[in-house]
Amino acid sequence: MTTTPLRGRGAALTAAILSSALVLTACGSDGDSGDNAAGRSDETHTVKAGNGDIKVPAAPQRVVTIGNTDLPFIDMGGKPVGVTGVDESELSLLPEGQRATFEKATELGDEVDLEKVASLKPDLIMVQIPDAEFQKIEDQLGAIAPTVFWGLDTEWKALAEAIAEAGNLEDALDRQKADYEGRVAEMKQTYSDVIENTRFVNLDRYANSDPGTFVIADIGCVEIAQDDIGLNFPKAAAGADPLAYTSLPFEQIAELSEYDVITYPADAEGQPTEVFAPVVQTNTWKELSTVQSGNALGVFCPGNNSYGSVLRYLDSLDTALATLPAEQ
Repeated sequence: MTTTPLRGRGAALTAAILSSALVLTACGSDGDSGDNAAGRSDETHTVKAGNGDIKVPAAPQRVVTIGNTDLPFIDMGGKPVGVTGVDESELSLLPEGQRATFEKATELGDEVDLEKVASLKPDLIMVQIPDAEFQKIEDQLGAIAPTVFWGLDTEWKALAEAIAEAGNLEDALDRQKADYEGRVAEMKQTYSDVIENTRFVNLDRYANSDPGTFVIADIGCVEIAQDDIGLNFPKAAAGADPLAYTSLPFEQIAELSEYDVITYPADAEGQPTEVFAPVVQTNTWKELSTVQSGNALGVFCPGNNSYGSVLRYLDSLDTALATLPAEQ
């Protein structure tokens, strides 16, 4: 499964012009000043990233995260000194402690201000943005601090592994992986009959969807339910665009009666998200036998690019599946 950019976080990031003076300041002999300088070590190791083999500090103390690396790093307990822009709708989904960590870091904005990056005197920069956008700022970032980059096609588990290795968070990652693998195994056993005999379909809408439309979503958190748990959701043929790329009119909601269970996006309280609410308000939706029988399940997905957020999704999915009758 590829990491899905969260709420437009894969949008193009442009950079302010960085003067040569700032480059020298960032790389000069005084670059070890700052709150965490005393804890620094000269020990390094090499990590493999999308931009090659990069030598990074073994225990980085001042990490700047750009693009989709912000939240996975924080999720594993990292405390970045600089972060890029995150929408309020996304921040609102974070646990309180993680949000506090994010807000304590210096905001670099959607347009990455390289002068501000340099002023933070980082000893490591981690980046996940579109390849073309990284190429525009790769040299400038590398002049400030060791920079590791991963493209948007990096699978979320691989990204977590890479961030943990670069950021010295491997112990935290090991704990999260163990929790995740245990939860998946438990759910596969608990819902073995559901996995074997139930036809699911996952619906969604986007903030920019045309009025009166929805999608059959086969990307995002549903990929975890499908690929790791084994639930039977429709997905695009190999090599074809995801089903989620095709908008469908509300009139086609009636065709969903062929499925045993419908899942749809809900908030943390289990209510349909604001964006999806127009679907559940239609008469066509209300008349579906699946809806009337209680087999339309709202599931909370706070994100799908870190183990912590995915575990919260599995909690919600588990709660929803537990409401299904013993046989479908």
